[in-house]
Amino acid sequence: MKGEGVREQIQKLLVTGDNRLKQGADPAKARASYEQALALAREAGLEETIGPLVEIRLTDLERLARESPPDGAPAH
Repeated sequence: MKGEGVREQIQKLLVTGDNRLKQGADPAKARASYEQALALAREAGLEETIGPLVEIRLTDLERLARESPPDGAPAH
């Protein structure tokens, strides 16, 4: 049962990060949620399962950072 609680916490952190991005929050906050999820997965021995999900999100964050206009520039 404890494993299910950890999985729920990880899922909540991933969804929180996703929602932060969708709502236009600072990407650093989304990254923090994703990194917390990964740390929790490592502690619970779930890194093999959760790691790829987090890596996809972190890669997307890096891509978004490269593609986003500089501060003050209009977005397309």
